[in-house]
This record gives sequence, C-alpha cells and structure tokens, in this order.
Amino acid sequence: MKRRERGREIALQALYQLDLRQEEFGPAIVEFLRESTQDAEVYFFSRRLTEGAWAWRAQADRLVREAAEHWTPDRMAAIDRNILRLATYELAECPDIPRRVALDQAIELAKRFSSAESSAFVNGVLDHVLRIIEGEEPAAPVQDPPAAFPATETGRPAENEE
Repeated sequence: MKRRERGREIALQALYQLDLRQEEFGPAIVEFLRESTQDAEVYFFSRRLTEGAWAWRAQADRLVREAAEHWTPDRMAAIDRNILRLATYELAECPDIPRRVALDQAIELAKRFSSAESSAFVNGVLDHVLRIIEGEEPAAPVQDPPAAFPATETGRPAENEE
C-alpha cells in the first residue's frame, strides 16, 4: 500500500473515532496516529488530514448537505460521513492533492470500509461537491420568491388590487 493511501486510511479511522466519541482533536488522537505507523511521512500526512478535516467538518457537512439530495450528514453511516468529510476537505483545502486522486481514494475507502452501495453514493455526492467547489453548480437551489401581489406589465404590483 502506498504511503498516502495508508495515511488516508489512518486519518479515516481517527476521524471515525473523533466523530463517535464527539471529541476534539487532541493528545489521544495524536497518540493513535503515532501508534498506527512507524513511517514519519505516513504519520505527518495522516495527522494533517485528520486535524484539517476535523477542524473543517462544519464546512464539509454544509457542502455535503447541498450536494446529497435528501441526505444530511447526521443521517449517513458514520464511516460514509467521515469519508465524505475527509474527501471534501482534500478537494476544497488541499491544492497540492490532485482532485482526481482525492475522489478516487475516497471511493476506494468506501469500498474497503463501508457497504457495497457506499462507493457509488460517495462518488455521486463528491461529484456534486466538486461541481459546487468549482462553481459549476450553484451552492444552493435558487428559487424566485412568491409574488405577494399580481404584477402589471411594468413588473410592479398593481394598485388597488387585492
């Protein structure tokens, strides 16, 4: 397994722990990261991803909420939620990581750690997230406000109309 793949795997495990325990990033997670590998490069990469994705989770959850129709992060399986948080952080906040790599790695994590359907779900959500980040999709659906009064030809409400 490549170093960055292993780093993502460890970061996902750490994010999962933080999420389930509702803890903040601190000494216990740093110790978990240290014990998970003897390779300094893997340790520093996994720590960067864990600390960054956990601190950025509110923004990631907002993007996922906008991208995943009929799904909110709190309704998702914890492992899928954290795969999406990790990948969304990489897509939006890590310019040194190619976006295609972040997407592919998230799909592989879903295949390895989640259910059979999760890889397709993760792929679909992250595709929408990426389009939002790149400005190809509006961040939220824009709807015209309902008209309070019927409009005239000028576009203004007609006077004396009820």
